[in-house]
Amino acid sequence: MTPTRAKPVYKRIILKLSGEAMQGRRGYGLDAEEASSIAGQIKEVRQLGVEIGVVIGGGNIFRGTSEEARGIDRSTADYMGMLATVINAMALQATLEKLGVHTRVQTAIEMEAIAEPYIRRRAIRHLEKGRVVIFAGGTGNPYFTTDTTAALRAIEIGADVILKATKVDGVYSQDPQVNRSAKRFAKLRYIDVLKKRLQVMDATAISLCMDHGLPLIVFDLWKHGNIKKVVLGYPIGTTISA
Repeated sequence: MTPTRAKPVYKRIILKLSGEAMQGRRGYGLDAEEASSIAGQIKEVRQLGVEIGVVIGGGNIFRGTSEEARGIDRSTADYMGMLATVINAMALQATLEKLGVHTRVQTAIEMEAIAEPYIRRRAIRHLEKGRVVIFAGGTGNPYFTTDTTAALRAIEIGADVILKATKVDGVYSQDPQVNRSAKRFAKLRYIDVLKKRLQVMDATAISLCMDHGLPLIVFDLWKHGNIKKVVLGYPIGTTISA
């Protein structure tokens, strides 16, 4: 059902996408149809006048902490994962621009032939001009996840909220795919997420959000139109705040 509310409740957002979001149902790599679906949802939100920054993972291509990475030292594996996020960012950029959405990719690791280096003031200026800015390369440092990158970039650019797109419709007390009696939370406090060790984002990311009063909404990406609904204030997913 298409949202009927007209005015967004957020002016500037960070959308956190996992690498797995780009693989769709394939289980690996890039799925062009899924990338197109995500790009279409981003375009809908941009047409509302919302400024959008996207932080994207690389787990569909390479995950530094995965079994496949064993035998490679953690720092090297993490840098390889950062490069995977750049591939996803370029794919999303190309898909968005096919839909007429102006974008910029900024990377924490400089690679000027394909993307801009991350510069906070330049990123904000792009957002003000209506461009979607895709942040790739993580933080540029090993041992930090793209969850932490999302929190960091959101704080730096003055975002109103982080929207974390997942495969489930919110945060549960346990894995709902394993335990059908798991309880879904409509609202949570940051401290409860840390105390209960709920698998929402890593502790560093949650702590950053808590320290800066940055709300986080976890929702189901697979239901088309959910990004727009969240931006319009519909009670979807789980809201984590103070």
